[in-house]
Amino acid sequence: MKRALFFAAIITTILFSTAMMTPHDTGFYKFKAKTLDGTDFDFSKLKGKKVLIVNTASECGYTPQYADLQKLHEKYGSGNFVILGFPCNQFGGQEPLDAAGIKSFCTKNYGVTFQMMEKIDVKGDTQHPLYAWLTQKAKNGVEDVEVRWNFDKFLIDESGHYVKHHLYKVNPTDEVITNWIEGK
Repeated sequence: MKRALFFAAIITTILFSTAMMTPHDTGFYKFKAKTLDGTDFDFSKLKGKKVLIVNTASECGYTPQYADLQKLHEKYGSGNFVILGFPCNQFGGQEPLDAAGIKSFCTKNYGVTFQMMEKIDVKGDTQHPLYAWLTQKAKNGVEDVEVRWNFDKFLIDESGHYVKHHLYKVNPTDEVITNWIEGK
């Protein structure tokens, strides 16, 4: 009897430990956010698509990356690839515009047609739940990350798994991103 209980305890421990180490496979699809237009956006609509998530700002030295994000969208957006841009004002106050201003700025200056979301916080006490998932290994199953500046990028695969974080210095059209999109 003691031996059976001992083995049951070991099996329970192994199963529990394995469950704790497994990435949160469908965690990405539970999120919802609002678009710049105030429409609800359900991430479950992204199943089967690769997703690039980027925090953006209109008055940053990296703001010209909007043009390359748009190029990516134009090249791959009709397939299984989506870009979600999240404006953020937490880095040097470089996104002072409201939703209408952001939409106008992006359209007028960069012809942005990829999905832009509402302005959010990507760090700190008011961090959006999506960014809590993106930045915490305990939630994304891969790595702990600090969003360091505007235009940090996160890659999510077709199954909703967190893949990789790239700093703002990595251009959206860099081959580390395009190779991932193309499955190379």
